[in-house]
Amino acid sequence: MTSHPAPSAEAYQLHTSRGEFAVVDAPVPAGVTAKGTVVLLPGYTGSKEDFTLLHEPLAARGYRSVAVDGRGQHESDGPDDESAYALGELARDVLAQVAALGERVHLVGHSLGGLIARSAVLLDHSPFLSLTLMASGPGRISFSQEQRVKLLRDALAVMSMEECWEAILAMGPPEEVGGPARGIGGPELLRRRWLRTKPAQLLSTGRQLCTEPDRVAELAAVPLPFHVLSGARDDTWPVTDLDDMAVRLNAHRSVIEGAEHSPNADRPEATAHALADFWDGLGGSSC
Repeated sequence: MTSHPAPSAEAYQLHTSRGEFAVVDAPVPAGVTAKGTVVLLPGYTGSKEDFTLLHEPLAARGYRSVAVDGRGQHESDGPDDESAYALGELARDVLAQVAALGERVHLVGHSLGGLIARSAVLLDHSPFLSLTLMASGPGRISFSQEQRVKLLRDALAVMSMEECWEAILAMGPPEEVGGPARGIGGPELLRRRWLRTKPAQLLSTGRQLCTEPDRVAELAAVPLPFHVLSGARDDTWPVTDLDDMAVRLNAHRSVIEGAEHSPNADRPEATAHALADFWDGLGGSSC
């Protein structure tokens, strides 16, 4: 099934002090009380389209949602220098994006996006009302996923993005390798965003996924409300590790039954309601 953004969602380039970033911005419809704005950061090989199915249910609950292509992802341009994609640089991009929106926001990061969101909060938590780590763990990814990332990095060292895509297709239908966007925009979206993603971004962030240290204790010292959300199964970070991280953060914990590493695609309605329930429960907190 192919689904589309909420009817009122607008795609545009967000102008910031660190360049332009492609976003999909879904406002709260008329007649619904606006409660706040949410910024959504995608994961490795992902894009803003990974959150397509969340926009409408979040808007119905009163939350404007802004999904972002990070630098070098899909429709956001980026340099060919791998150092430009260090987590600290990507975190500063997030701070610039929120500054351009002009209000404090609830921040949500999926997988790699969670590591970037965490880095942004550790740099400066003041622009944020809360942090949700969606299927994003305390440090480096699991050994099995490290092996997959290393295979991709090895391929990118000797093959073009087009050649890599053909190799990916040889492993199975694109819907099976499309991550959260599978079934949302169809095979053509998956191909287009793969070819438009910068190889340097994949190489740099892939390396960081395999080496990121556990920074939970550092994050726990930040005065923000935290939310750890995941599917009931996850092969990138074990669910038991996510459970433990939630305890260490004194975080609200949501487990979406019937979902795996991409609850935003597997069970979007349940995921949207779990997110909105968490934000509603903060009672307008401005910690």
